[in-house]
Amino acid sequence: MSVGHTLWAQDATGLADLVRKGEVSPIELTEAAIARAEATRPDINATAEPLYEAARARAKTIDRSLPLAGVPFAIKDLGIAIKGVPTHGGSRIPAWLADVNSVLTDRYLAAGLVPIVTSTAPEHGLRLMTESKAFGITRNPWNTGHTSGGSSGGAAALVAAGVVPVAHASDGGGSIRVPSACTGLVGLKTSRGRIPLTPLVSESWYGMVVDHAVTRSVRDSALLLDLTHGPDPLSPYAALPPKGTFTAAAARDPGKLKLAVYRKSPLGLPVSLETLKALDTAVALAREGGHAVEEIDLPFIGRDFIADFCRTVASAVAGTMRAEALRVGRSVAGDIERATRVLGRLGEMVSAGETYAGLQRLHATSRRLIEETARYDAVLMPIIAHPPLACGAMDPKGADDLIENLLDKLHLTPLLRLKPLFGQLMDKSLWFTHWPAIQNVSGQPSIALPVHVTDAGLPLGIQAAGRPGDEETLLSLAAQMEKISGWLGRRAPLKVPS
Repeated sequence: MSVGHTLWAQDATGLADLVRKGEVSPIELTEAAIARAEATRPDINATAEPLYEAARARAKTIDRSLPLAGVPFAIKDLGIAIKGVPTHGGSRIPAWLADVNSVLTDRYLAAGLVPIVTSTAPEHGLRLMTESKAFGITRNPWNTGHTSGGSSGGAAALVAAGVVPVAHASDGGGSIRVPSACTGLVGLKTSRGRIPLTPLVSESWYGMVVDHAVTRSVRDSALLLDLTHGPDPLSPYAALPPKGTFTAAAARDPGKLKLAVYRKSPLGLPVSLETLKALDTAVALAREGGHAVEEIDLPFIGRDFIADFCRTVASAVAGTMRAEALRVGRSVAGDIERATRVLGRLGEMVSAGETYAGLQRLHATSRRLIEETARYDAVLMPIIAHPPLACGAMDPKGADDLIENLLDKLHLTPLLRLKPLFGQLMDKSLWFTHWPAIQNVSGQPSIALPVHVTDAGLPLGIQAAGRPGDEETLLSLAAQMEKISGWLGRRAPLKVPS
C-alpha cells in the first residue's frame, strides 16, 4: 500500500503507531499529505496558508517517540497563532503575524504533530458556511456542490478529503459540530475552560468559544484532548479535571447510561425529515448499546434565549472590529464583508447595560438547563435542521418573522431598515441550525456523531451534549456508537492519488 493510501486509510493514532514501528517515516507522511493537499485543493479550496517547507523541515528532525510523531495536521486560520505565519481570520483586513505561538499550538507541536497548512474559515468565524471574499468557497468532499459547514469548514474539508486525519477547530456557536455534521466527522466541542486560548486572549465571545478538533475517529479526539487539555497560568478558569484519561474513557464500555432526546427547534422553525431520521438512527444505536432513552422538552430554551445569544455575539463582533481598526491604524469598514459590517453595527447599537443584562439572562437559563438535565448522562439532539446546503445558499429564507421578533426584543426596531442585510447573515443561519449555541452558552461539552448519510449521499450528524466537565462519558458513548455503526469505515467518494 502506498503512503498516500495509508494516509487515507489510517487515523492519527494508527499513523503514529506506524511511525513508532518504523513502517513509515514522518517525512513520507508529510510529503503524502502535501501531495494530497495540492491534489484536492482545486476541488475543496480548504487551504488558507500552505506551510509546506516548515512541515518538511520539522518532519525530518522530529522525535519519533512523541505520541503523535509525524502525523500531518492543519491549524484553523482563526483563534490561535503560529509564530511568523500570517493569520487572516478569513478576512480581507490585512493579516497579522504573531511573534509567539499560542499555548495550544505549542501543545500540538509537543505532541509531535506536523502542521502542513492553515485551514480556511468564514470571516471572523461568523457564518455556518465557509465562504469568504478573501478565500472563496470551501466545498464538501462528499459533494463539492455543497457546503462543508462553518466556521471550521476548512478543517472539516481537509479531514474528510483525507489530507490530514485530524485538524484543529474552534466552536463559538456550533463551529466544530456543524462542519462535522456536514462532512461525516467526529467533532467534540469541549467544556468551557478545558483548553486554554492564551496568551492571545483569556476568553472569546464572553467565554462561549472553545478550541479542539475535528477527527475521523473517536479515539483520535480523545488522545488529542489528553495531549492538549489543562489550564496554563494565564487561564481565567478551568474545567473540572477528568477522573482518568480521555483515551481510557474512549476505550472502555460506557455501561448502561440514561439518555434524553430533545427533538424540537428552540425557534419553532422547520426540522427536515432527514434530520429526524438521523436522530432516530442515533437513538437506535444508543438502545442497541443497552442505554435507556427518553424524550424531553426544554421549553425555557426558545427565541428569547437565541435573541440574547445573537445580541451578545453582535457586541463581540463590534468590539473585534474596533480592535482591528486600532491594529491596522484605520477603519476596516471597507475591508469587511457586508454581513460582518451589519452585525457589527447591531453590536454598536446595543447598550453596554443591555449586553450585561442579556448575559445574566443567558447564565440563568444555563443554570436551569444544567440542573434540569443533570439526571441524564447525555442529551441527544440535532446539530443542523437540514442536510448540508448548496454552496452559496446562505441567503434569507424562512425566518423573516424571527428577525422581526429578535429586533423587537432588542428594542432595536430602527434596525428593521437593515433587515435585508441582517437577514442575509442571520435568517439562513438560524434556519439551518437551531441547537449548537445552547452548549456554547452553558459551557457544556457536546460531541458530533456521524450517524447518518442521506439518500443523496450527504452526511448528516447529530450531537450528544453532556454534563459540564464530563467529556469522558461522551467519548465512551461515542466510541461505542462508532463500533456498533461502523461509521469509521465511511469515506468521502474522492479519488485517492497513489
